[in-house]
Amino acid sequence: MLILWQAHLSFILLGFVVLSAFHFTQRWRPWLLPVLALVSFIPISDLPLAAYVRSFTDDLAITTLVLLGWVSLLRLGVVQPLATLTRVQVLVLFVVLAAILYPATMGLTYADPYRWGFNPRPMIVGIGVLALALLWLGNTLAVTLLALGTLAFALRLKASENYWDYLIDPLLVGYCLVAGCSLLIQAIGRRPRRTPVAATASI
Repeated sequence: MLILWQAHLSFILLGFVVLSAFHFTQRWRPWLLPVLALVSFIPISDLPLAAYVRSFTDDLAITTLVLLGWVSLLRLGVVQPLATLTRVQVLVLFVVLAAILYPATMGLTYADPYRWGFNPRPMIVGIGVLALALLWLGNTLAVTLLALGTLAFALRLKASENYWDYLIDPLLVGYCLVAGCSLLIQAIGRRPRRTPVAATASI
């Protein structure tokens, strides 16, 4: 079961984040994590339930697991919500990484950034510089995501030998795009509108 540690952790954190989004689970949230941990080990045809969920999600990036852990702590009231600017920085960070990686995987460019992840010293230096910039901006969550993703790659905590697989995955990119669009719509909705009277007075 040790080889499936990531499948079980993904099952627990994803399940908690989804279930805790419903208001009726608020009173029971502290109990959801241990219950989900037990459920993840339920055997079905000699495989735990978490292994079947893994067949749909694949192995999540370490950054995704850390972000899910942070959201879980947020739902439990252990940490405070991010400031809007800090959240935008996190979203932009992973959208930019996705813009570098995924066009090539879809055959839209001739370059293959995924190969950089097999010999990632230049990438690690670049990520380090980026982490320092984010640290200067006071974005400790983004720094933690990048640092733990890099540390996990150094320790080879996943089966993959590619650095990209520790930093980003489609689930994380999808979340960043949806959350980014949501923030943009909210910003447009909060934008003050000029009334006809004010518009006339300004002429």
